[in-house]
Amino acid sequence: MNTKYVFPEGFLWGGALAANQCEGAYREDGKGLSVADFLELGTVSSRVKDFKLTLKDGVYYPRHEAIDFYHHYKEDIKLFGEMGFKCLRISIAWTRIFPNGDDEEPNKKGIEFYKNVLTEMKKYKIEPILTISHFEMPSALVENYGGWENYELIHLFENYTRVLFTEFSDVKYWIVFNEINCAVNDIHGDWPICIHTGLKMDIGDNRFEKIYQAIHHQFVATAKTVQLCHKMLKGAQIGAMVAHIPSYPRTCDPEDIYNNFWRERYKELFFLDVPATGKYPYYFHKYMQQNNAIIDMKEDDLRLISENKIDFIAFSYYMSIAFSSYPEKYQEGSGNIFSGVKNPYLKASDWGWEIDPLGLRYSLNYLYDRYHLPLFIVENGFGADDDALQEEIDDQYRIDYFNSHFKEAYKAIEEDGVDLIGFCTWGPIDIISAGSGEMKKRYGFIYVDKDNNGQGTLQRRKKKSFYWYKDVIASNGGTLQ
Repeated sequence: MNTKYVFPEGFLWGGALAANQCEGAYREDGKGLSVADFLELGTVSSRVKDFKLTLKDGVYYPRHEAIDFYHHYKEDIKLFGEMGFKCLRISIAWTRIFPNGDDEEPNKKGIEFYKNVLTEMKKYKIEPILTISHFEMPSALVENYGGWENYELIHLFENYTRVLFTEFSDVKYWIVFNEINCAVNDIHGDWPICIHTGLKMDIGDNRFEKIYQAIHHQFVATAKTVQLCHKMLKGAQIGAMVAHIPSYPRTCDPEDIYNNFWRERYKELFFLDVPATGKYPYYFHKYMQQNNAIIDMKEDDLRLISENKIDFIAFSYYMSIAFSSYPEKYQEGSGNIFSGVKNPYLKASDWGWEIDPLGLRYSLNYLYDRYHLPLFIVENGFGADDDALQEEIDDQYRIDYFNSHFKEAYKAIEEDGVDLIGFCTWGPIDIISAGSGEMKKRYGFIYVDKDNNGQGTLQRRKKKSFYWYKDVIASNGGTLQ
């Protein structure tokens, strides 16, 4: 064993899943419809002009079955246990607990399912990290309330979280909203429904104002959730999460430096500034004025935000991007949620995501320096079209990706002094892609026999990376090369 990369004792190695991408069973045991249930194959979230909350005959909806974790969870968690997982991040489907979001009583079958999942995790000594809302709000809240623009959703969300804290009271780690900053991507578009906030848009609406009003309500809901968590669950920790994609100026042109600085603030850091510091940053109100936006903020809500700050910062990290004030001069780069221009110093995956291990170390230092709160990498992974015809699926490219990122995380801890709780790989088992509904964009250490058209046996197979990650965890990083 190479002791060079041994992580601190108690470091949480594991993986992360989202209910709408793995569970399936979309109408079983009283589950209601979520916005994710209406996403077709090939759609990027709900960013299509004709997106409606209507299920069409003859159309394939990948999330309706997904990989059927709902019926395979024992098998899957056993495999995670075999790998030695110390933690597993899952999300709760709001519609399994409250099918319409505003039901008077919670769905007992939904609560029972998650209790069974947590019991199975406990069997293998896997620490659960529960995400409360992960891109799957009840569609009834969009249709009947207009989504997070409506203040009433704060109360409905509080009712939902109170049930979770009551029923799953021994869970130590909680995350409120998955990648809360993704909402800003819906500002510059013309799609009629914004999946991240549940907003319904009409022609002529001030999209900017409506989205930031919804974001404010999510901040208030976050503060209420933090308050409730600290009151009901002694010793538990609760955090906020963003999609973290470090953005580098393409050149040293001051225009690139300055514009990239503000871009990072608006697209990400703002979404941590508020829940981490308990107040809106100085630039916020000027930014609203410049965009003709008037945000309704109640004094009691601002006080609530100030008094209930998060305990840790969770984030996803897959890549970095480069930014130019003159993007027409450069080749366009692909990205997860946010895109930029191509970085000539980095290689990319088959989906165009640029691979930047050192960017993870930079990010850990940057976020820890800014907030002085413990950090948790709750998503990181490599999507590839694995060759399932091999007797053993040789995904050395995935091993190489994780090997380099794990080492940079280690350096951030041991050489730089960053407080890092753990590292969750994204999609430890193949799941439906959030961005496109594909299966062939695979992230897992475990292969699931299913194709882009929903055909397959759902059989699980271990890839080469399965055994590699098992050794990494068993050695606490000591086998990293």
